Amino acid sequence: MRITILGGTGFTGTNLVREAAARGHDVTSYSRSTPAEPVDGLRYETGSLLDDAVRRRAVTNADVVISALSPRGELEGELRGIDARLAELAGEEGVRLGVIGGFSGLRPAPGAPRFAEGDDVPPQFAAEAREMTEVLEDLLASAPADLDWFFVSPGAAYGAYVPGEATGRYRIGGEVALLDADGQSAISGADFALAVIDEVEKHEHRRAHISVAY
Repeated sequence: MRITILGGTGFTGTNLVREAAARGHDVTSYSRSTPAEPVDGLRYETGSLLDDAVRRRAVTNADVVISALSPRGELEGELRGIDARLAELAGEEGVRLGVIGGFSGLRPAPGAPRFAEGDDVPPQFAAEAREMTEVLEDLLASAPADLDWFFVSPGAAYGAYVPGEATGRYRIGGEVALLDADGQSAISGADFALAVIDEVEKHEHRRAHISVAY
């Protein structure tokens, strides 16, 4: 498939492009700069996702677009609008849209408020958690009717600070956080990418919020 990864040089994006390229997909990465160590066989495009021409170019001719963007730097306070526009463009083009969110978009129990809606998110991450959750809520409430989308939340312990190791295993859940027998929620970068590209290939969830953890 023709897979476009937005934010393809970040922690999540790098793992995604590596996994997708290793499976023989036609992969294009969009980011503000090229990586110091590019992955063989990828196309790297640079540009700001604040530019609508860049957004349109990223969606055109793709089968699947995955937004692995974070509301940081120039995208702080802008990501909700960017992902809404990507949803609009993807709907027009018949392109499947995947959005990578955060753990805070999940719920501790069925019907409970999302973690981002509570007071337990550390202050330094609260604004980012709320913005990513707003992206999810927009998809649930107002995504174009013909848009095939999925939103993926990783476990709580996930990111460049805990990259983990590739184990080749993971569990898929819904919007309630997945915990292991010790009450922990975690996933490595490699195994999260494995789960996301498996979803791209298997197409098991449509217009759904899913979670990935051990």
